[in-house]
Amino acid sequence: MSTTIRTGVLAALAVAGLTAGAALTAAPAGAAPAGAAPKAAPRFLTASQLPPHPTGWTAGPVSDGVPVELEYCFGEALLAYDIRHRDFRTELETNAQQIVVVVGDSAKAEALARRLDREVRRCALRAGADPEIEAEYRTYGTLPVEEGARVHAVHTRAAWGAMDINLTSVGRDGGTVTLVRWGQMGDFSDAPVKAFKKTTTTAVDKLY
Repeated sequence: MSTTIRTGVLAALAVAGLTAGAALTAAPAGAAPAGAAPKAAPRFLTASQLPPHPTGWTAGPVSDGVPVELEYCFGEALLAYDIRHRDFRTELETNAQQIVVVVGDSAKAEALARRLDREVRRCALRAGADPEIEAEYRTYGTLPVEEGARVHAVHTRAAWGAMDINLTSVGRDGGTVTLVRWGQMGDFSDAPVKAFKKTTTTAVDKLY
């Protein structure tokens, strides 16, 4: 099993959880008060704003819900929110997702962003608890964009030979939180950290 089957080790665990009946349903949160002026919808990344890839990127439509690739690590933290997401694919194994959560309240959005940051490391610990998986977490620090963003990396190696590297960032603009994940086969040396930081900055900047 490898990232050629969509997203590698962590996604395989996510799919297994869903197959066992752990699919999550989101309940609306952060609805605008009655009579409030509608706010412009946050904007998503485009394919050209992802870290460069030899085959280029294809962006899917903006859709409702949490993508399956993110269920294992973040599904529980996102359960109470309306989620929108966009998937990105290449002709090879590299893939990415962006989710956007309009919480509406800055304090609650800050709390959600902190929780999502914690969940990245917790996810690595949970994956590493499997005797057939080794997982290593690293942090790549914060970015000075809007209310801030943080960049993480998780490398997983499975007993059956799969080796995957995932970069994840969480950022916030006021009452809106965005999470971006990039993944492919490889290890930390294969992670385009500088380019991913640029992608993260763009993702947060263009929300509004």
